Amino acid sequence: MKVVPLRLAPGDDLRRTLETWMGEQQELAGCVISAVGSLSVAQLRFAGAAEATTIHGELEILSLAGTLSPDGAHLHIAVADSRGAVIGGHLCTGSLVRTTAELVVCLLPEWHFWRELDPATGYPELRISPLAPPVKSLSSSSTIDTVLAPLNAHDLASFFSTGHAGYTNYYTLEPQP
Repeated sequence: MKVVPLRLAPGDDLRRTLETWMGEQQELAGCVISAVGSLSVAQLRFAGAAEATTIHGELEILSLAGTLSPDGAHLHIAVADSRGAVIGGHLCTGSLVRTTAELVVCLLPEWHFWRELDPATGYPELRISPLAPPVKSLSSSSTIDTVLAPLNAHDLASFFSTGHAGYTNYYTLEPQP
């Protein structure tokens, strides 16, 4: 796991900047773990709505969470206006930083996130794959069932063709010795 602090400047498009930044990274998966700051414009899509709603004003970022991949992001945000009224939804492009946006992003080098259109939802939904197959732990004292092995194309192909037989769904964030 690699943790990266970011600061966005006034006028930056919060979503577009995060997506552009993620596309420039060598990693294939990430998530937003912390965000504070303010927006002058928030473009939010509410549950069940087809289009974004534009909110203007001095808006404080209360929360921002979501997943990042080189081909897009899925981000939810909650903001408060100058009266303290809170509103939240799916963060869309066009949400502009007012004074600052201070973020902490976690990059996940062991994983690959990408998005594919899901016919059931009509949206590009997250797909997840480990970059290396899990191997059984050699440590009898380990409480983790599996560790990540170095990427090996043959083992990776075998891992996916066998449907992960014999492996658990638990992965460590860093390979163990």
